[in-house]
Amino acid sequence: MSKLGDLGAKLYRGEVGYDFVGKRFLWYGVSILITITAIVALAVQGLNMGIEFKGGAVFTTPKTDVTVAKATEEAEAASGHVAIVQKLGNDTLRIQVSGLDTAQANTVKSKLATSLDLKEQDINADLVGPSWGSQIANKAWTGLAVFMVLVVVYLAIAFEWRMAVAALIALIHDLTITVGVYALIGFEVTPGTVIGLLTILGYSLYDTVVVFDGLKEASKDITKQTRFTYSEMANRSLNGTLVRSINTTVVALLPVAGLLFIGGGFLGAGMLNDISLSLFVGLAAGAYSSIFIATPLVADLKERDPAMKALRKRVLAKRAAAAGKEEDGEDAVGGETGVVAQSRPGRAAGRRG
Repeated sequence: MSKLGDLGAKLYRGEVGYDFVGKRFLWYGVSILITITAIVALAVQGLNMGIEFKGGAVFTTPKTDVTVAKATEEAEAASGHVAIVQKLGNDTLRIQVSGLDTAQANTVKSKLATSLDLKEQDINADLVGPSWGSQIANKAWTGLAVFMVLVVVYLAIAFEWRMAVAALIALIHDLTITVGVYALIGFEVTPGTVIGLLTILGYSLYDTVVVFDGLKEASKDITKQTRFTYSEMANRSLNGTLVRSINTTVVALLPVAGLLFIGGGFLGAGMLNDISLSLFVGLAAGAYSSIFIATPLVADLKERDPAMKALRKRVLAKRAAAAGKEEDGEDAVGGETGVVAQSRPGRAAGRRG
């Protein structure tokens, strides 16, 4: 068995483990700090909305020797707006300029043809209206709201309301972090980004449900025993599924990392960044939240239940009684040893006499 597999078996059996739930306030603090940073970045810098949301024009040139830097400079000079230029196959250029209407797009097209030494009729211009982007955004928000409601209802039925609340908080946590990263980095938000955001919710929820399912089975008759509190049982269940969660996340992150760093970075396929960055950040945040946020939150909420409070008192009382017996036993053994030690010199002295 591999070392990771052996560790996973020990975690599952409870032979080793890490106190995730016991250190929950540390994880809460880290998450609050990250979330505040994301919100501040969103408020200060805002999101770099793509042309699909702001409207504008996309110009595609024929084969040309013009560099990306030169095309960017000329496009911004001709339009007065920020331009995004990408090198496509066969040495063609894709020039994207936001905030242009039809008349402005025609003017920019003529200026680009002159400055880039191209024929105007060879430059293809596609105009995108902002209304189309607003429709996509509205549908995305609607889909997100429906998804959240269905998740809460399902988890409340399949598990309980506390797990539903914890899962909802974890999902909002993941979305906030992902959107904050986009604001910090300045990556363009496109329909692909929206698809990525909706996709990560499923991965995040999967990890959370796996842990919750194990916790539900482990805590089925928890009030009938006095070995573990609910928080301790939650921590054992979390450790038992830890390696599985890590393996699932790593396997999912590898191809996404290939899209982001190789496809978008080295190969320059910028359109891959639209969806790959949201997937990469969201998957990592989802794995973090399922381990460090969702389960500790469930334990916090569950420990407020009167039955769990009573269980905690019984468990702690039993442990205190067991500790007292051990101390009494040690004292008894120590006293008996002292009596024997005192009697031996007397017998030895008698024999010498």
